[in-house]
Amino acid sequence: MVRRTRIARLTAAWASALLLCAGLSPAASAAPETAGPASAAARLDAYWTPARTAAALSASAAQGAGSGRAAPTAVDGPRPGEHIPSSRSFTGIPQAGTFFWTDSTGTGRTCSGSVVHSPGRSLVLSAGHCLKGYSGASPKRHLAFVPQFHDGAKPFGVFPVRDNGVYVPRQYYDLGARAGAQYDFAFAVTGPNEDGTALEDAVGAVRLLTGTGYEHAPVRMIGYPAGAERPLECWSRTTAWVSDDPAEPGTFPRIPCDAFVGGTSGGPMLVPWFGGWAVVGVIGGYHTGGNTSQVSYSAVFGSATRALYRDATTGAAPAGPAS
Repeated sequence: MVRRTRIARLTAAWASALLLCAGLSPAASAAPETAGPASAAARLDAYWTPARTAAALSASAAQGAGSGRAAPTAVDGPRPGEHIPSSRSFTGIPQAGTFFWTDSTGTGRTCSGSVVHSPGRSLVLSAGHCLKGYSGASPKRHLAFVPQFHDGAKPFGVFPVRDNGVYVPRQYYDLGARAGAQYDFAFAVTGPNEDGTALEDAVGAVRLLTGTGYEHAPVRMIGYPAGAERPLECWSRTTAWVSDDPAEPGTFPRIPCDAFVGGTSGGPMLVPWFGGWAVVGVIGGYHTGGNTSQVSYSAVFGSATRALYRDATTGAAPAGPAS
């Protein structure tokens, strides 16, 4: 009897060790994801009907022309004789998708995003101007990420954004969208979909690259125009753009690509990376991404991006608007 008890204890200990090596705890393996998060995903899936997703406006549609951001200026657009690569509508890739939420008036809003590799396998990268101000008690409601959304379909389901799961740089809140344009990026931590599956387990992920500068080629840019049935993609290259607007100082990656309008903010700028993709920018930054549909910008990814990623992946308290 004693020998059997000792064997049982050893077996349990070995099982626990194997689970810890796999990155799990014995409790996590014994108890599957509770019904709560999956129920939240199911409610969001039911809420975001084809009619509501089609009616959703870009995050900043009220601000004007171009990408649905600020009013255009004479210099913020194509250069004389510059070739503007065309974009095409396609069914998307699993690692890129769109956010949906409702604002304080109940109006549906949308922005683009991409799944980046993280220890928690739940992280989405987007633009700061898309997600700023969100918390569990903010006016942003029904906030969810839908990977590879197209033609009204949600092939991998809906992934709720967790309460207090949106990370925007403190500098972006403190400086504002214009003076803080160099910090226009954000991360969102998601919960599982209706099946209880974590985001990265469902769709994979792209790698986040920081400190690689302004010039990249080839670059595959993907974004979801508000109200469109499908996302856009365009192949181009990024170069450095030194701001000529004293209200928005800094140097930003600049990319010519046609037809990137409202809703594409937060969409990834991807480069080939060891059999997959890496993200080197998102539509945002200078003039919150640009004032015309032919030229887009990004904040450069550097130490501030790494610090924000670290906060998002370690569960640090996210920044928020000054009270």
